[in-house]
Amino acid sequence: MTIKLAVAGGNRGARFDQVLDGLEDHIELVAICDPSDGVLSRWTDGRPDLKAYSQFEDMVEDPGIDAVFIATPMLLHAGQALTALNAGKHVLSEVTAAATLDECHALVEAVEKTGLTYMMAENYCYRREAMMIKNMADQNVFGDMTFAEGAYIHDCRDLMFNADLTRTWRGGGTGISQSTRGNGYPTHSLGPIAQWLGINRGDRLARTTTFVTKSAARQEWARSVLPKGHADAQDEAWADFTDSATTLIETEQGRVISLRKDSASPRPHNMALHTLQGTQGAYMSGRFDGEQPLVWLDGVSTGVSPANFGYTDKARRIGHTESDEVHPEWQPLWDLSAKYEHPYWKELGEEAIQAGHGGGDYFVMYDFARAVAGEIEPPIDVYDAVTWSSIFPISIENVKRNGEPLDIPDFRKR
Repeated sequence: MTIKLAVAGGNRGARFDQVLDGLEDHIELVAICDPSDGVLSRWTDGRPDLKAYSQFEDMVEDPGIDAVFIATPMLLHAGQALTALNAGKHVLSEVTAAATLDECHALVEAVEKTGLTYMMAENYCYRREAMMIKNMADQNVFGDMTFAEGAYIHDCRDLMFNADLTRTWRGGGTGISQSTRGNGYPTHSLGPIAQWLGINRGDRLARTTTFVTKSAARQEWARSVLPKGHADAQDEAWADFTDSATTLIETEQGRVISLRKDSASPRPHNMALHTLQGTQGAYMSGRFDGEQPLVWLDGVSTGVSPANFGYTDKARRIGHTESDEVHPEWQPLWDLSAKYEHPYWKELGEEAIQAGHGGGDYFVMYDFARAVAGEIEPPIDVYDAVTWSSIFPISIENVKRNGEPLDIPDFRKR
């Protein structure tokens, strides 16, 4: 089955152009939608059969389109997904899926009513190390998992202003943004963790709280790039923003997740910062480009933990001496790839790594095509999408209530 796909949002969508070329047996690009004539021209140049639309509502009425990939600014995602679903189109939505709880509930209702395929394009779940850790977690390699942390740390201050010095949507030009006082971009850090812990597949996110810093780096950037006297060069212009947000989540089974989102502090980009702790081992991602992800597994990796206890089965015989102690040592995750590499990466890794986000963009589109074709259920379905995305609006309310923990809805129960 070849899916006839339309892309909405020609800037971000262009990152998938190479991916679509590699999936031509599964997906045929038939239309592009963007309000900019210049963006449309770049897509249609050399593609005389590619349909171009400036209005999303017009595009989804095209009977020659099976599915829509929504890669528009974040606050448009939910509304456009609802429009597409109600027009009979399958939907792949960029993150986040929604910005309000009402939007979350509306998405669930629309998918359940239409029976169409909806998937969120959380590409961080498909990075090589994330999929390998999921494969290990599914096989209980880490034992009973108790704690995980994730962080998305990416200095995006250069995306705050348009060329005419008005605010972009990321800078809050259209209302709330990723940097409103809350955790405005949780799914890159939360998505892989939710899959490792089996969220919505045995466990559930139960309650959460978020604390935020003041907006200091953002203010300094605005003062440095805007002319003197510009309204946004004043500190009060950024009073409703934050540099860094820290979110804590408790699951129904008593696990704890810690998330950090920071898109303003000056530092090198941390692409995907994660840790995972279980009763039989732990995982720690690389902290910077080039640093290897690490694991320590009881009975597999060097040493025992704790190293100074007289176990009879795990460590050494009773009566050991201090010189017998073998302290635990991290080992590269890739040492275990022969046994635990995810099948996707074994089969398609060389092709996927050519795509963006560490191969994630390739597998997002690949799985969406398979889901629409009925080969698999969407790995990031509407319940996952709204559960992960709900941290955004709930975190804003957490901050307004001075950190009061709030329940996370169970979107399967309405």
